[in-house]
Amino acid sequence: MKLYGRVYPSSYAVWTQLLRTLESMSVFHTMLLSFSSLLGWVVTVMNPRVTPEVTRDVCLLARMMAANLHFSQIEELMFELSMWRCNDELRVRAEELHRASRKAEKHYIEFWKQVPPTEPYRVILGYVRDKLYYTRERSRHLLTSGSSDIPADSTFTDVEQFLEPLELCYRSLCDCGDKTVADGSLLDFLRQVSTFGLSLVKLDIRQESDRHTDALDAITAHLGIGSYRSWPEEKRQEWLLSELRGRRPLFGGDLPMTEEVADVLGTFRVLAELPPDCFGAYIISMATAPSDVLAVELLQRECHVGHPLRVVPLFEKLADLEAAPAAVARLFSIDWYMDRIGGKQEVMIGYSDSGKDAGRLSAAWQLYKAQEELVKVAKQYGVKLTMFHGRGGTVGRGGGPTHLAILSQPPETVNGSLRVTVQGEVIEHSFGEEHLCFRTLQRFTAATLEHGMHPPVSPKPEWRALMDEMAVVATEEYRAMVFKEPRFVEYFRSATPETEYGRMNIGSRPSKRKPSGGIETLRAIPWIFAWTQTRFHLPVWLGFGAAFKHIMHKDIRNVQALREMYNEWPFFRVTLDLLEMVFAKGDPGIAALYDELLVADELKPLGEQLRSNYEDTKKLLVQVAGHRDVLEDDPYLKQRLRLRDPYITTLNVCQAYTLKRIRDPSFQVTAQPPLSKEFTDENQPASLVKLNAASEYAPGLEDTLILTMKGIAAGMQNTG
Repeated sequence: MKLYGRVYPSSYAVWTQLLRTLESMSVFHTMLLSFSSLLGWVVTVMNPRVTPEVTRDVCLLARMMAANLHFSQIEELMFELSMWRCNDELRVRAEELHRASRKAEKHYIEFWKQVPPTEPYRVILGYVRDKLYYTRERSRHLLTSGSSDIPADSTFTDVEQFLEPLELCYRSLCDCGDKTVADGSLLDFLRQVSTFGLSLVKLDIRQESDRHTDALDAITAHLGIGSYRSWPEEKRQEWLLSELRGRRPLFGGDLPMTEEVADVLGTFRVLAELPPDCFGAYIISMATAPSDVLAVELLQRECHVGHPLRVVPLFEKLADLEAAPAAVARLFSIDWYMDRIGGKQEVMIGYSDSGKDAGRLSAAWQLYKAQEELVKVAKQYGVKLTMFHGRGGTVGRGGGPTHLAILSQPPETVNGSLRVTVQGEVIEHSFGEEHLCFRTLQRFTAATLEHGMHPPVSPKPEWRALMDEMAVVATEEYRAMVFKEPRFVEYFRSATPETEYGRMNIGSRPSKRKPSGGIETLRAIPWIFAWTQTRFHLPVWLGFGAAFKHIMHKDIRNVQALREMYNEWPFFRVTLDLLEMVFAKGDPGIAALYDELLVADELKPLGEQLRSNYEDTKKLLVQVAGHRDVLEDDPYLKQRLRLRDPYITTLNVCQAYTLKRIRDPSFQVTAQPPLSKEFTDENQPASLVKLNAASEYAPGLEDTLILTMKGIAAGMQNTG
């Protein structure tokens, strides 16, 4: 990542500036630790390309990089701290280290081969330098050959071991009247080590709950006690708890297992093998019940994970969000589990898959209610709850302006700390440069503080009733089209570049969770991405129109109630404002062009029906917001989108004709001049083939498609 490569010192300077500004204000300390998770990575081990070996290599590489960065700064400190005056504590330590020091190694420059005992700070820092060198080299050996002759006790295995001699130097300088020196480079380095540790970043591990079920099913079958998968939830919990409270091992090396089960257990063995500071949380995708959490706890114990990762259930689909408070309450009622978590719990909620499952309106409302209920459950059991928001970059995946997103959360759900995902498509815009990194941290800090000091209003009972009713109607319309309309899947795959996107090597993981199946197996990213490319944004708005129409026709006074909600309730206003922004970026005329070129005649009426629904929803939206047109309250953003439109439209036209050429090689552009000679000429020069010689498409077509996809995606990025 660019953030930790060449621009690392600048990124660190941002942290230093932020910490120095807030160091005297203790209320910020916990918050800053929460923000450090923004600089972490998540390894999605449910991605088939992320094997246990890849996870291990990523951790070792990060550890090697961290040691190397710290090593260079230790040598700078050794040049700086040449003084002889020190307190008794440091002098005794320096004498001990000097007596025990070995002959200088060849890997140091000549100047540092012999550090005299009259320079006690350099003796201490030389000891730290040696340990860092061996830490780096051991990681390098393990990374390249899988083994190392360097013993673990010659390295730093814990960040506290690293900090202790540095803190000793700091105390000594302060005791001797050199606090100005102590508060310079040394204090900066202490902060850097405290923030980035020995692992540079903490890796979150993420795996789907079904994969854990498969592993436990293999174990119970091997033990001859039945099929774990077929057991009801109560029996699963009973068995898991009995094993967690006991001591017997469940399996050995003779456990028969499939490749998928071996992959799951291999990941847990990597967690046991590497230092615990390499890892953050273990996230369970598609969590549905308490047994999903207990299963991971048991697998960690069985694979001998010495310092178990905190387990974070991720509730994604609508039904799972509804059941989440009861599932968490059941976990909190278990004495063993309460002892395990020590009064702290993290729960992740998914915006992408909940939106794909039920539509944006219903998902947003259920996410809101789930957070309220989860906070109530945590208060009841005296647990500090941290919400982890699995937002994507686009509106359809829960994305939007950071400040507004946090302020629209329910009251008492932030409490000075939160976690968020920063998706790959937007991470460079948030952390790619020093000023961007600092601005992003400012936004999170300001919004988190404002949410606590000036909590948003709670919705009135009548607002809740309207939202409940609207959500039911919106879900029915969304699912009736996406999951029940027999022609929809065929239309979707014809009218968008979803099929081509899934076949190209531009995604971080396969576009589907399973090779077969319909929309339910498609990942949320290509689902949103495909509609974004055609400027139709169907997953964002589908369902809103039916919900508005139902409420308005039921009682004309509801129009005024909806406007009151828009003006007074931050959650509702942010939801509709983001929808307005999406309509401002959308263009049903572009979607019609894709239909004209790519969709079979018998499916075109479905496209016309959807575009009519689009226009109706847009009219109802501006009526509810009290506007004459979309983005009436934000003319600056509206103008920016207008300036982008001609360029994006050109890319859309190019993409639509490229898709036509890919799907129908006999197609020739006759109604207008060819886009280029290479585009239509079957005898392309050999140099063009080099663009992507491995492509299964005609030369140049895949490259054209990728360029248009990236250009349209850039033009459609959130600008609010």
